[in-house]
Amino acid sequence: MARNEAHLCAETSPGQPAGAISAGGTVLSLYESEFLSQLGERVRTLRAQRDMSRRELARQSGISERYIAQIEAGRGNVSIVLLLRLAQVIRWEPFARAVEE
Repeated sequence: MARNEAHLCAETSPGQPAGAISAGGTVLSLYESEFLSQLGERVRTLRAQRDMSRRELARQSGISERYIAQIEAGRGNVSIVLLLRLAQVIRWEPFARAVEE
């Protein structure tokens, strides 16, 4: 068994298929992987709707452009605080409203 395969098998529950590996090296379930993929797509779509480049989003949010690219690709296991920063900059309503109230 290859080293990466052994690493995947060691961190997943028996009977549960392995998902993708996040940028931080964490093995994700298929459900978690799909969630991050959908989240990344939503961030990319909202950023594009506001005619904002990754560079501009990075500058305004204080998150590196490279990490934003990982999030948009579904590989960045984004924290709640970083998600909040992105939401504030792109005015993602469900999150931006919670901060204003």
